[in-house]
Amino acid sequence: MVTGLLLLMGVVSMGWWLAKDPVSEFVTTQPGLDNRGEGGVVADIDIGAYFESLGTLDSDLQETWPRFRGEQFDNISRSQVRLIEKFPDGGPVVKWEVSLGEGHAGAAIYKGAVYVMDYDEEQRADLLRAYVLETGEELWVRGYKINLKRNHGMSRTVPAVTEEHILTIGPRSHVMCVRRVDGEFLWGLNVEKDYEAEIPLWYTGQCPLIHQGKAVIATGGTSLLVALDMESGEILWETPNEKGWQMSHSSVMPYEFGGKLMYVYSAYGGVFGVEAEGPDAGKILWETTAWNHQVVAPSPVCMPDGKVFLTAGYGAGAMVLQLSPAGEGFSVEVLSEYTPKEGLACEQQTPVEFNGHLLGILPKDAGPLRNQLICVHPDNFSKVIWSSGQDKRFGLGPYMIADNKLFILSDDATLTIVRPSTSQYLELDSYRVLEGYDAWGPLAIADGYLVMRDSKTMVCLDMAASRQ
Repeated sequence: MVTGLLLLMGVVSMGWWLAKDPVSEFVTTQPGLDNRGEGGVVADIDIGAYFESLGTLDSDLQETWPRFRGEQFDNISRSQVRLIEKFPDGGPVVKWEVSLGEGHAGAAIYKGAVYVMDYDEEQRADLLRAYVLETGEELWVRGYKINLKRNHGMSRTVPAVTEEHILTIGPRSHVMCVRRVDGEFLWGLNVEKDYEAEIPLWYTGQCPLIHQGKAVIATGGTSLLVALDMESGEILWETPNEKGWQMSHSSVMPYEFGGKLMYVYSAYGGVFGVEAEGPDAGKILWETTAWNHQVVAPSPVCMPDGKVFLTAGYGAGAMVLQLSPAGEGFSVEVLSEYTPKEGLACEQQTPVEFNGHLLGILPKDAGPLRNQLICVHPDNFSKVIWSSGQDKRFGLGPYMIADNKLFILSDDATLTIVRPSTSQYLELDSYRVLEGYDAWGPLAIADGYLVMRDSKTMVCLDMAASRQ
């Protein structure tokens, strides 16, 4: 009886298996899902084609955090607004929160408005969103359709904002320029297509730069660096890429030294400085292949005395260069190079300079001091003056200085307030703000409002002492 039943079940199962279409649940790959057409040619993207107006801005706020690392590119706020040292009972005052697509894009703030890049998976669109800083009301959205696959998040850059313009760069290096006030589209640039550039692993991490009325983008591909007029998008100059260096996750940093204003960039292939102004704009002033790592996220820290601090993750450690004027350019000397176990090194965030010292969070491969905040000596970046201790480890999250307080965001969105010091670690308070993960997007602050995010949620915290 049992044997017959088992035999019958076997026959039925075999019949079902033979009748079922084994590929019925497969999805046919459609042309364009990887943004490439026939022959693998990068597809044209209608940059700026999408727009939606949602509200109007009525604000008297005047402070700005206009780009990656703030007004002076050092991640230090010069605002006179006094900020809290301790969180209120129950945590900081959350003015508003919004859901975003998975990513690590930080915000820029300009006169009462917040601007952030976001990828909408339902619309399959790369979007620049504008919000009211005090309320979180959405003002407008400008963007373009593009197919992206999840790659440990999508958007991961900070817009650059001036009185007239906003400049963005998306996950696949589509540059977009719009009017600040109303989001009117001005021009776009497809870096991958126009410069035959290779998009870095985990998409573009380079934050765009607006400087002296021009957009400055490290393209890689057929050019190293390009400058475009902010109003028209006209190409002003291009730096030839004779060595074939590629775009990294690092961002371009303006630097004035030795009577020259230059743009410094840590590429995949080497690091270089380019003349920023005058008839020789775009000319390479110095370069070296001594620093060459495939995954570089932190930006160069350019010191007043000609030292350039470079660091990266995945065991790269750090290197210190010394620039010296030489003829029409500069000579480059490697002062020191060391592993993450031997001195200051950072995997994702750029160190902050404080009173000549550098503060930064060590990577996970730094030995006993892994994931700790450390302070190093200005004359020797491998000499650790203090660390946060084995009971206070952070991660890949951002940090910044405002009102003589260092704000540090851990991976799990715990916000820690530290008194910056060149002698000891002085923690004031900490609180877990969100319940998410991968809180890596850079912080922004203006008028006492701190904007932060985890991988899927952005919040605005009221940190002004006078409003508590």
